[in-house]
Amino acid sequence: MKSIPAPLLAAAVLATTLLAPLAASAAGATAAAKPDLARGQEIATQMCIACHTVDGTRGAPANPILVGQHPEYLAKQLREFKAGRRVNAIMQGMASGLSDEDMRNVAAFYASKPPLAGTAQNAGLVLQGERIWRGGIASKNVPACAGCHSPNGAGIPAQYPRLAGQHAEYTEAQLRAFRSGERANNAQMMTISANLSDREITALADYIAGLR
Repeated sequence: MKSIPAPLLAAAVLATTLLAPLAASAAGATAAAKPDLARGQEIATQMCIACHTVDGTRGAPANPILVGQHPEYLAKQLREFKAGRRVNAIMQGMASGLSDEDMRNVAAFYASKPPLAGTAQNAGLVLQGERIWRGGIASKNVPACAGCHSPNGAGIPAQYPRLAGQHAEYTEAQLRAFRSGERANNAQMMTISANLSDREITALADYIAGLR
């Protein structure tokens, strides 16, 4: 076996010595980034309980159900409220005092809770909602919602939010807000909603409420 030349050996030792602190720092950063569920619960209890109930379950229909939602999505929405990219006077006020770490913690707390099943209420519209969800509306360039949010409405972590079981009233309000431009923090949803009628939005929102 050939011996390693002294200059190369010295270079390897030096590189290892220099990179070791960086590796340790990266490992420490990863550990520090792990969400603190207890802190998240504390924030939720202090700031969120009035609108989202103690654990983010089925509060007032005007406010979203948060349990079971992907933490990346929740944290993103909080950041966008804070930055003014998503407009809501109450949520902007709440988010303005939260650090990125606070947002990750409270998002992880809600995400740690199991999602709750809801029910569709309008039998006359549920089939129309199902058709849009599963097949879209080709004549209007509306894609199938299931393509991004999954057939059962569970969404795709870090990409698309969970919608299954959400209050129909809240989902309808958000689709209308996307359509009008009042909510402008997702260009894809603004384009899709612009091609939906009032009846189609209502049917879709009601169907989503019963997904499980």
